[in-house]
Amino acid sequence: MIPRRALPLAAAGLALPRIARAQAPVFLTIDTGWSREAEQIAEVLRCRAIPATLFVAQEPTFRGDRTLDASWGPFWRARAAEGHAFASHTWRHWYISDAGPGRIRYASRRGGEGAEVLDAAGLCAELARPIEALRTLVPNARVLPLWRAPGGIQTAQARQMAASCGLRHQGWTAHGFLGDELDSAAHPNAALLRRNLANIRPGEVLVMHWGVRSRREPFAGIFDELMAGLLARGHRFALLPEGGA
Repeated sequence: MIPRRALPLAAAGLALPRIARAQAPVFLTIDTGWSREAEQIAEVLRCRAIPATLFVAQEPTFRGDRTLDASWGPFWRARAAEGHAFASHTWRHWYISDAGPGRIRYASRRGGEGAEVLDAAGLCAELARPIEALRTLVPNARVLPLWRAPGGIQTAQARQMAASCGLRHQGWTAHGFLGDELDSAAHPNAALLRRNLANIRPGEVLVMHWGVRSRREPFAGIFDELMAGLLARGHRFALLPEGGA
């Protein structure tokens, strides 16, 4: 069980000044991914009563299945019951670039999956599919009219195409990238913890994952300490608004 009190941070050389409660909330967002640390991260959110907006895609996981398979239904149902919200992270988690007027190139970075060109209807179908799968698993899920491109890589044309089906792109802010995708040899957890606690300001949109396969020092190892530190600094957390942040 994760303790509800803030964990000691003095060992990391992190001061904890008394400050007034932040006026603007911090928005934590979590993308799918390898999901190896999903239960550990979810336990921190539950014990610290931190709401998050969860961007879902059908990605491979450490179990050998995919994140929106029926095998993940209990996990997503638990997150919905805890009050988290959901949004689309595309179905196949491929990458976007322009391919002429009214078209995007949608390409995989995994070997053998290829690429295709989508018009607005095709992009809207790609964005709708993870939400349809989620609702099969979690009929009462709260879904926001937002989407996030894999890697945050998108174009003005892609945003316009998605807007035609009522979806607004949601990225993250300047200090919102928590660093869980970075190489842990060059960016160890202790350094990420110091950087994030020093840089995160009210109103930031934070981004992380339920676990990243390539990172040898899992970011989940400092996640509770990071949340404790942000709470101790007076930050409060909120779900993204329907119009994005």
